[in-house]
Amino acid sequence: MDSYKVLLSGGVGEIVEKKSRFIATVRKCGTEAEAAAFIDEMKKKYWDASHNCSAFVIGGEGGFTRCSDDGEPAGTAGRPMLEVLLGEGIRDAAVVVTRYFGGTLLGTGGLVRAYGQAVKAGLAACTTGTMRRGWELVITTDYNNIGRVLYTLSRENIAPIESNYAESVTLRAVIPCENSETLIDGLVGAARGRIKIEKIKDLYYVQNN
Repeated sequence: MDSYKVLLSGGVGEIVEKKSRFIATVRKCGTEAEAAAFIDEMKKKYWDASHNCSAFVIGGEGGFTRCSDDGEPAGTAGRPMLEVLLGEGIRDAAVVVTRYFGGTLLGTGGLVRAYGQAVKAGLAACTTGTMRRGWELVITTDYNNIGRVLYTLSRENIAPIESNYAESVTLRAVIPCENSETLIDGLVGAARGRIKIEKIKDLYYVQNN
């Protein structure tokens, strides 16, 4: 997978449906144990609530998922919550939607909509980033061509993470894999061939959304 969406910071959102309060708390969780601890924490915090339904997605491929209706009719809470996370492309995240019953039954369709909308409200309060697969490069060129090299990188919103100005100029930068060959060709052209580019390692890095 070349990219997927992650949480940089969690958030809390709330909706009211026919006097029932739905409070969605979203948090970054990288393991099943972290997600389970978070869910337990929310159940203790909102111990007096009618329900504390939950869902989480772990892993860049979204390969590990769990959800719970916590006493709501089967399929009306946890599954709709999970589908919102998956639909938004969020990975390594957990959400608990706390419901305080307002006295009016919502019916199956109403519950599905309410829990899904609550998760969307929680996600709207979060800060997200994109985890991208990339290459770390070491780029060496001369002083005559460094300006064009830097300009080529800046057009792709890439800033060097390290620079060394000596007899020649050496930069260290991370570029996304999905257009790496095109960008490398562009750098070679910008430096008119007077450039050395070494691929150091394959890695994942976060781009703020």
